Amino acid sequence: MKPLATTLAALLALGTIACSSDEPADGEFDSFSFGKADDIGAGSAEAKAVLALVNDSSVDFEELDDDARLNARAARNIIAHRDGPDAAPGTADDDAFDDLAELDDVSFVGPSALGALLEYAIAQGLLVEDSDSASVIFSPQLLDESHTAKVAEMIAQARQSIDIAMYSYSSAAIADALEDAVARGVDVRFIFETARAKDKKLDGTALTNSKSGRLETAGVNVRFVNKIMHHKLVLIDGPRHDIAEADTAIISSGSANWSTGGATIYDENTLFLTGVPEMALKLQREFDLMWNHSRDLVSNDTLPFTISTLEITDADIPDDPDLDIYFTSDNFNISDGSTTFRLRSRQDLSMSDRWVKAIEDSTDSIWIASGHMRLRPVAEALIAKKQANPNMDIRVYLDQQEYISFTGNNSQISKRETCVANATTDNKIFDCENKSFLWGKAIGESGIDVRYKYYAYRWHFSYAEQMHNKFMIIDGDELYTGSYNLSINAEHSTFENVMHLKAPTFTSVIDSYKSYFEDISETGRGNGELEELRLRIETASSIPLVFDSLALTHSEATSLKSLIRANCPEVNSTDFRRNPQSHRTCAR
Repeated sequence: MKPLATTLAALLALGTIACSSDEPADGEFDSFSFGKADDIGAGSAEAKAVLALVNDSSVDFEELDDDARLNARAARNIIAHRDGPDAAPGTADDDAFDDLAELDDVSFVGPSALGALLEYAIAQGLLVEDSDSASVIFSPQLLDESHTAKVAEMIAQARQSIDIAMYSYSSAAIADALEDAVARGVDVRFIFETARAKDKKLDGTALTNSKSGRLETAGVNVRFVNKIMHHKLVLIDGPRHDIAEADTAIISSGSANWSTGGATIYDENTLFLTGVPEMALKLQREFDLMWNHSRDLVSNDTLPFTISTLEITDADIPDDPDLDIYFTSDNFNISDGSTTFRLRSRQDLSMSDRWVKAIEDSTDSIWIASGHMRLRPVAEALIAKKQANPNMDIRVYLDQQEYISFTGNNSQISKRETCVANATTDNKIFDCENKSFLWGKAIGESGIDVRYKYYAYRWHFSYAEQMHNKFMIIDGDELYTGSYNLSINAEHSTFENVMHLKAPTFTSVIDSYKSYFEDISETGRGNGELEELRLRIETASSIPLVFDSLALTHSEATSLKSLIRANCPEVNSTDFRRNPQSHRTCAR
């Protein structure tokens, strides 16, 4: 979307802003000169202002002709289109303009008319700049400019409450902000995966000095649930007790944990939202569901178990057509008083179903950036979409962990076939077909543009600069993003979320994701980086086994690995396999 100043400058340069009584006329079939209106940006502030003017039933021919200074033919045709065959505004046959392209199709409406309409709409106060309710920070960043710094700033604004559900947390800045918040009387509740996976097993000094223990010492009540807590979300001053708080609540969620790696090393996205009551109410209800059925860490037993008093029902939640949020908790059952979430059915795939439907309903493009691609329904939906629409723009960018060799792929196919042949129940067949399968290669073979963020001969967490995003952009105007990995484990064993944002309300932030996707999927492809790396492998005395990240196709990655093996035969020795972190180079 063009900034307002740029758009106005373009109109002025074209001489389209009406500045006299001459009422310049467009030709019958003239089009908006810079891209049939699309260059203004679907959902832009300027587009909304013009559409608000021409769709206003109180605006008549005389106003457009005399006050807005449109040529009479353009004004008459706009009114005729809007009011429908009966020529009466506000009746059933009215045909309001859905977008500027529809306005552009009206005879004698071209750049001159658009300029006059925009100038008049601005004079009438119809121009409202796009909402700043949504913003995003992409990782990696300098620590002071990262999402963790932003979250710490948000926490510093908290007045009453902070609710956190987090997989991994180690940020010193956030720790200080939480301690300050408690000191000024803010009630902080924290559902923490580390408490479940590690800290609950400790006691005494070890517990007090643990990540969870230090939080409780600072006055933060830490609890855990019996499933993996994979959210990365915070809700500040949410509607715990008063539904009105939903209007101003501050929200953050995305793919990034609150860690140095998530801030400064990995490819991540963290979304920030305010003024979105539907999202706030749904998030508060989700957090309360987990909190009310959580288990206590019991490091500081003086901390109160604070329960939200507002009971949020579906009737309380407004329906914003441009946003929603989904949770894998839909796959779980929980009874009153219980602290054990149980899977409803082995074959429930509530989040996967939403991704599949979005893929099936898409018409122009599908762009996915995901650390994993291990979910059969999503993979098969992508392949089917490409087969049905060979020219459709489908791109998938994955982490190196999703690469599999030809031999490895044949092996996983054979294992799946054997598993299915030996399965004796529908659930066992489902497990065989949906677990532990890397789909990137099959998706690529269907003709889809699949690339891997590649940074080492052999993956190891100690040096992995992971592509850790989990988002999808549909048709350039819908965004799905959150903590959800594309895996059966994410559906059945973890608490996850996916936020769904649409244009026009969220055009600006969606455009940011589009630009970001185009950037990361071209990582290391602009200046001959792959060729330079291959030359180093062939000639240098020290062969790099860990290297700067490159976005590689499957064939490019396969060729690179073959070249490394040819120049470093010991790369597949037992020691190199078992201890890749100790072998970042290979001596020739």
